[in-house]
Amino acid sequence: MKRDEMGLNRHRALALCLSMIFSENRFTLFQKDHALGTRKRASDSGCTITPEEVIMKASEQQRTQAALGGQLGLGRQFAWWATETEVNMAMPQPTPVPVTMACAPQNVTVDLLRTAIIVIDMQNDFCTAGGWVDHIGGDYRPDRKPIAPLQQLLPALRNAGVPVIWVNWGNRPDLANMPPNQIHLYKPKGSGVGLGDPLPGNCSHVLEKDSWAAAVVDELPQEAQDIKVDKYRISGFWDTPLDSILRNLGVKSVLFTGVNTDQCVLHSLTDANFLGYGCILVEDCCATSSPDFCTEATIWNVKKCFGFVTNTAAIIGALGKHG
Repeated sequence: MKRDEMGLNRHRALALCLSMIFSENRFTLFQKDHALGTRKRASDSGCTITPEEVIMKASEQQRTQAALGGQLGLGRQFAWWATETEVNMAMPQPTPVPVTMACAPQNVTVDLLRTAIIVIDMQNDFCTAGGWVDHIGGDYRPDRKPIAPLQQLLPALRNAGVPVIWVNWGNRPDLANMPPNQIHLYKPKGSGVGLGDPLPGNCSHVLEKDSWAAAVVDELPQEAQDIKVDKYRISGFWDTPLDSILRNLGVKSVLFTGVNTDQCVLHSLTDANFLGYGCILVEDCCATSSPDFCTEATIWNVKKCFGFVTNTAAIIGALGKHG
C-alpha cells in the first residue's frame, strides 16, 4: 500500500472513532457544561490524539458504562439508576426552568421541565363535516376554533421540551367497558347513531379507536414524541393511564386545551385539580358547541375554584422571554 493511502486510511479511522465518541458523549458533555453555565466545544481542548488512543478510550468508556449500569424510568424527573450491586432511588432532580405567563386571576410561574399540555377531543366526530356532531344536526364549526391557535402553540411548546399529550375518545369495538349511562349520552332515545355505530356518510364507527371518526383532525399533526391516551368518559382521568403518565413525567402543571370547554375539557381539568396538579386553561385553544353562557360559567369557575386562565399569546410571549 502506498504511503499516502496509508495516511488517508489512518485519518479516516481517526475521524470515525472521534465521531463515535462524540455521538455517545455529546449529551453528557452538554449536561455538564450547561450545569457550569458554559457550552464548551470538543475542539476547544486543543489536544493531539492518535488513533490508537482513540480506540483505547472508546473501549475504556464502554467498560465503564457497563459497570455504571443504566437508568430505569422516563428520565425527566422520576427515575432510578441500577447497577449490578445497587439501585439508586435518590437521583438528583433537574434544575427548574421557570417561565412566568400572564394568567387570571393571577400571573403564574411554571417550570417547563414539569409542565405538560393536554389536547382533548380534537377529533373528526366533533370538529369535521361528516362526523357525529354534523350527523345529528349539530354545528361542528365552533369546535374548529382551537385549530389555528394550537397550530402556533404546540410547536412552540415542543421546542421548549414540554410534552404534548393527546387525550381522545377511543372506545373498544365491543363497548365492553361502557356502562348504559355512557351509551345513553350518545343515544339518549335508544335509537339512531351512537357510540360504535357506523356513520351513514362514511361508515366510520363513532368514536371507536382507530376509526376515522375518532381520529384527530388533519390540521393538527401528531408528532412521534407526542403521547396518546384513549379515554372512555367525559373526564380524561377516569379509567385511563393519564395520571400515571403525568406523574412518571414529573409533571406538576398542566395546560388544558380542546373541546368541549364545558364538558370534557372542564371535567378533565377538575379531576386534575382534585389530584393535585396546577391547572391552566388556555382559553383560545378551547371551544364548545354549547351556548355562550356555558363557556362563561366554565371560565368563571376555573378562575374561582380550579385553577387559572391564559391564552396562546401569553404562553408564547413567556417562552420568548425565556428563550
